[in-house]
Amino acid sequence: MGNHSQQKEAVLKELKVSLESGLSTAEIKKRQEQYGSNELKRESGPSMWKVFLSQFSSPFMAILAAAIVVSLIVKNYVDAGVIGGIVLLNSLLGFFQEYRAERALEALRMMITLKAKVLRNGKKEEINSVELVPGDILLLSEGDKIPADGRIVEEYELQTQEAVLTGESTPIEKHSSTVSEKAGIADQDNMIFSGTSVIRGEAKAVVTAIGQETAFGRIARSLKEVKEEKTPLQEEINSFSRGLILAVSLMVGIIFLTSYFLRGESLANTLLVAIALAIAVIPEGLPAVITISFALGTKYLLQKKVLVRKLPSVETLGSVNIICTDKTGTLTENEMTVKKIWAGGKIFTVSGEGYSFEGELFLDKRKINPLERRELRPLLEIGLLCNNAELTGEKEVIGDPTEAALLVSAAKLGSERKKLSLEKHRLREIPFSSERKRMTVILHTGKKDLAYTKGAVGHLLHSCTKVLWEGEIIALTDKLHKEIIFAEETLAGETLRVIGFAYKELTGREKKVEEIESGMIFAGMQAMKDPPRPEVKSALAECQSAGIRVVMITGDHLATAKAIAEELGIKGEAISGEELKRRDLNKLVDSVNIFARIDPEQKLQIVKALQKKGNVVAVTGDGVNDAPALKKAEIGVAMGIRGTEVSKEAADLILLDDNFSSIVKAVEEGRKIYHNIKKFIIYLFSGNMGELLIVFFALLMGWPLPLTAIQILWINVVTETIPAAALSFEKETGGVMKQAPRRRGAKILQGKEWGYLALICLTITLGTLFVFYYLLDDYATAVTGAFTTLVLFQMFNVFNSRSLRSSLFDGIRFFSNKWLLVAVFVSLVLQGLVVYLPALNKLFSTVPLGAKELLVIVPVSASVLVVGEVIKLFWFKK
Repeated sequence: MGNHSQQKEAVLKELKVSLESGLSTAEIKKRQEQYGSNELKRESGPSMWKVFLSQFSSPFMAILAAAIVVSLIVKNYVDAGVIGGIVLLNSLLGFFQEYRAERALEALRMMITLKAKVLRNGKKEEINSVELVPGDILLLSEGDKIPADGRIVEEYELQTQEAVLTGESTPIEKHSSTVSEKAGIADQDNMIFSGTSVIRGEAKAVVTAIGQETAFGRIARSLKEVKEEKTPLQEEINSFSRGLILAVSLMVGIIFLTSYFLRGESLANTLLVAIALAIAVIPEGLPAVITISFALGTKYLLQKKVLVRKLPSVETLGSVNIICTDKTGTLTENEMTVKKIWAGGKIFTVSGEGYSFEGELFLDKRKINPLERRELRPLLEIGLLCNNAELTGEKEVIGDPTEAALLVSAAKLGSERKKLSLEKHRLREIPFSSERKRMTVILHTGKKDLAYTKGAVGHLLHSCTKVLWEGEIIALTDKLHKEIIFAEETLAGETLRVIGFAYKELTGREKKVEEIESGMIFAGMQAMKDPPRPEVKSALAECQSAGIRVVMITGDHLATAKAIAEELGIKGEAISGEELKRRDLNKLVDSVNIFARIDPEQKLQIVKALQKKGNVVAVTGDGVNDAPALKKAEIGVAMGIRGTEVSKEAADLILLDDNFSSIVKAVEEGRKIYHNIKKFIIYLFSGNMGELLIVFFALLMGWPLPLTAIQILWINVVTETIPAAALSFEKETGGVMKQAPRRRGAKILQGKEWGYLALICLTITLGTLFVFYYLLDDYATAVTGAFTTLVLFQMFNVFNSRSLRSSLFDGIRFFSNKWLLVAVFVSLVLQGLVVYLPALNKLFSTVPLGAKELLVIVPVSASVLVVGEVIKLFWFKK
């Protein structure tokens, strides 16, 4: 049985502590040894060496490492050095992406490092919160940050702010009575939780959990337990890589058999051929090109107020098909707004949203002047003066969002708090309590005192004998009582939060609270709601057209969540956290789009259930409670303004403006980047496969090696990579947001794209072999010719790769990507230096080429453009 469902006396007995004296020094020492300190455990992460060595785990890295070893065995030290440099560079690209979970835990630790007031040995003491033990009696007052989980045993008007834990900003009224055993964290109103705050009242509570065992501690544990998933692109490239490695292994086996056993080639020469084949199959420039593409996307998104913390997440966005979003502060403004006012038997409508002062008053759709309506003034005045919030400027508020809404509604309708405060001086406040369901202030004006009260309408009406009706004070009859209750239910049915207002003139004889709050005049009601963000509806519509399902996961009440979802156009079934405990989540996730009263563990389970169905999930959130789900999801999106440090550390993206619509921009950019990466892969692998087949077929035909390992590395790392990187600047020509997200596990190349790659690869292979054979009278010239032909093939082929469907001369302006033209020019200059600079001839095994050779090489290389155009015209256009 949980502490929340036990009587407070039973909890004290179980923890063996007296409420009057607290724990003794001896007992404290004993419990500190038993339970440890009140802090999150620091687990040692992997060493820097282990992180560095883990970068070598990819199949490509293993092949390159083997190539280094073989090069050293045959004493080809130049090749070994160059390949080693490539391996080191690629390894360093991923080296600085570690220790993220540890940083998130560090943020959690900082949040609970504070002081605590306790009762020990019969005396009040202030101690460091890390010294707390289960059974300590905590003394809490307004403004305190709560240092541990505990059961409330005494309280006076206690309210806490638990948004950091539950995600909801509405103050929670606390009490010491028992609650249902099935109640989730959001409904355990007799418990206090580490990291939350006291915003009103006082309390005594007995500590029930410290450190790792608190709600915060469970979040910390789940952060360590959550394993980050590979991105869809990583999965696809790994799958692609395994196929290539299988192919090259087969080819190496065939070459080894034919060269070493059948033709009697030396082992050294056979191993050199194996090195060339291994290097040919690996796209050494691909990691760098993808990183550049991610970096450019990151820069663009930063301009759109989206901060990318983890580079691969930019591409992953393009495959997201479900966004799980919080409600408060993400879909809504987190700003209560008065929408309707009931006064004198009439319902008025107030325009405007959030904390903006812009708004007008309407009655039966007619605009009216609020200053001409006498029945409104008492109502607005009570809302202004029976209020502890502060407006520090338009849209800037300190205090409870509900009270802030009352200040804004009064400001819209012409009431000035400063002037009223001078006329009516506050003498006393009777704070809100869960029993009375109201707050009262006593004001002095002239020669009399007034009591202004606001609270729950039903409770307030029982304290009223009169009502302000059409500007006149009349008796509150049963008929009028029922009419007011009906009006309240009508407003509540519109999912508005309804607050009642009453007042009375005091005689001076009232001493008790019951006397002050009796015989009052009911002034009316104000009904408010937390409005959706104005841009969210269109963003959700764009998600729908892009094939992205939006799921609301909130700690708020089911009725409120359903109403907001309906207003925004989120359709589907709705379910509460309590009901979810009794149902099979795996059967619900396909149809339920609204989850309400959800605790952190349930949120994480929902994300896991969606992923289990093969979905690529993005999760938005701003509270500590969101951190495990943010880390588990393929894309975690934290709020930059309202978000806690913990949620930001666990996230992949941070919305700097807390704007849900920014996610749509990020998804669009992610899809563009994926399309560009597909172009990189087709472009680079057409060259890689060409190199592989050139070496393979030359050796099968008994020819000498047409390309050296260094030449292949030069092409893969330099001359191909520079133009490939320039493709990152290519603008997408199709409507990427009108396409469905790609499925998890979908192959990176499909159908016709494989055919396109094969035909381009075949063109490059045959063309290069033709030039090599044509010039074979002189082996050095033939090798240089084949080397240069392959480079030029890729210089022409990069223009094919600008679009896989549009002709180079149709739909894409030739000069629109100036960086591509610069990249091709730079690559040609570098190749010219390798061919014509004597200092580089020996390193690259090249000789200068004359006009005779170039007149053969250039037309042959240009043929790839013709092939590409024909494929696009007759194949992709169908």
